[in-house]
Amino acid sequence: MKEGTLRRILLPLAAFLLLSGCDAALTVGSKTVGVRSGHFIFTDGYLRSTYHAPFDVVWTAAEKTLQDLKAKGIEKKREIATGTMKSVVQDETVVVQIEYVEKDSTAVGIRVGMAGNNLASELIHERLGKRISRALAPEMEGPPLQGT
Repeated sequence: MKEGTLRRILLPLAAFLLLSGCDAALTVGSKTVGVRSGHFIFTDGYLRSTYHAPFDVVWTAAEKTLQDLKAKGIEKKREIATGTMKSVVQDETVVVQIEYVEKDSTAVGIRVGMAGNNLASELIHERLGKRISRALAPEMEGPPLQGT
């Protein structure tokens, strides 16, 4: 096998092995894209994740999450399939972008600060995910129904 062919095969394979299972980021010009633990994608200061929940459930959960964080001056702009909430939490600007993906799938991007704070965004995602889970959990009122 020629040396050039071997390099073309081994170099991408080595790069894949180094990046798999780890946090990875790529910067091209002014754009930065990263993947974290397979759940989050970091791009242009936003930490993005997709939730298996309808748009309305995610929107309400995001509002309540910001209220829990004692956000000040919440500005909401909602359209048919997208929405944005801007607020200030502990002197940091927080922007939550919500986007309809499909019936029970909604993408959420969170940016904290001007350039994006990964840790703070991840903590907000964690609170948001818990609130969405609670909203989707069936509430038990009385004993479960039994078949006859």
